[in-house]
Amino acid sequence: MDIKSTIRVIEDYPKEGISFKDITTLLKNKEAYKETIDLMAEKLKDLDFDYIIGIESRGFIFGAALADRLNVGFIPVRKPGKLPGEIKSLSYDLEYGQSTIEIHEDSLNKGDKVVIVDDLIATGGSAKACTKLVESLGGEIVCLEFLIELTSLKAREELKDYKVISLIEYDH
Repeated sequence: MDIKSTIRVIEDYPKEGISFKDITTLLKNKEAYKETIDLMAEKLKDLDFDYIIGIESRGFIFGAALADRLNVGFIPVRKPGKLPGEIKSLSYDLEYGQSTIEIHEDSLNKGDKVVIVDDLIATGGSAKACTKLVESLGGEIVCLEFLIELTSLKAREELKDYKVISLIEYDH
């Protein structure tokens, strides 16, 4: 199955000039979703890691399923105000604004190996912020995996120190 064909592209959303990749059409197609998880798991199966970290919110959709499939733990990285307890946070720039992500301070121990998962990488802002949070807690990043990569935005340059995997590429 061509999973890329199950993704709906909506032009000029959420603003003019943006070509939005709507994964809800992939998610509702049980065969496409299963194949997506299979393909993402296949790319990770030979790597040594302890946890998958999913970035809110669509990183949860893929990250939790992959953690289950690969028999590792799952750690959520959330938007502000969603985690109880002691947290570590980091703000970063977006294509059109600024955002913040948070992780529990006790999520990782020094030397824990992680894979960071999200649905899409555009500029790399949230992914880079997540790498900084993980490393500030002593975690080691094995790789970052994304369903979709927007290659024209050159996020790989932002993440040049890490292994980056993506299943589907779009120019914009």
